[in-house]
Amino acid sequence: MALLRRMVVAGVGLIGGSLALDVKRLGLADCVAGVDTDAANLRQALDLGVVDEGFALLGQALSADTDLVLLAAPVGAVGQICAELAPLLPAGCAVSDVGSTKQSALTAFAQYLPAAWPHCVAAHPIAGTERSGAAAAQAGLFAGKRLIICPHEGQDAAALARVEALWQVVGARVEHMDAAAHDAAFAAVSHLPQLLAYAYMRQVALAAERDEWLRLAGNGFRDFSRLAASEPAMWADIALANRENLLALLDGQQQQLARLRECLAQEDGAGLWEMFAEASTARREWENGRR
Repeated sequence: MALLRRMVVAGVGLIGGSLALDVKRLGLADCVAGVDTDAANLRQALDLGVVDEGFALLGQALSADTDLVLLAAPVGAVGQICAELAPLLPAGCAVSDVGSTKQSALTAFAQYLPAAWPHCVAAHPIAGTERSGAAAAQAGLFAGKRLIICPHEGQDAAALARVEALWQVVGARVEHMDAAAHDAAFAAVSHLPQLLAYAYMRQVALAAERDEWLRLAGNGFRDFSRLAASEPAMWADIALANRENLLALLDGQQQQLARLRECLAQEDGAGLWEMFAEASTARREWENGRR
């Protein structure tokens, strides 16, 4: 028996499309409808079987039997989508998101969907790649991955259970977390690395020697710069939504770079070794702890 009668996915990209594929593959909804402002992407989602139906507008996709609206658009668009959704949302329909900043999602829910506030569930799947769009959707993407939910005061138990059950059935490991703590943690382990990858890649791209450098680049360059291939608009939204945490972390990173520069300028091999050893030990401990 399906968990949902109708699921509407607003934004059929990597995350929204991958969940839609799993929902269809496992028979978790009678119908999965996709909404996307990019007509070519929506057509691709239909052609690839990512969604059953495709629409340009939310109002066209929603019906009385819609059980869940999944907001899978960039975090900067969540407020606008919620505002459009407010007069259209069926009674009792759950609303959830997949963005990597949770305080901004809860703010948008409270501001634009006050009547549906109890049914709004802030969620973040810890999965993805640097690819985007419906063509990037992968069945099984969430198997074994964390899914963070940030419950709020007044959370409807049935809506929360509906969203939790959906993610659990597609293989995700559901955890609960405070929204502010979530944003601080993911600023450190997800958002800052993304910003550093962009900054490094831009430095290389602007150099007069870029063509020669890139010709010689190998695995280390590929691994470090991989994140810089990610969708810029999406990450600009995330950075702005989590700017206070990122500003503090960037200040700390500048201190690390200043110390590194000082050691190099003073030919301080012991200082360099200490910095590198601390970082290497921490990285190995993290890797060993994941096994």
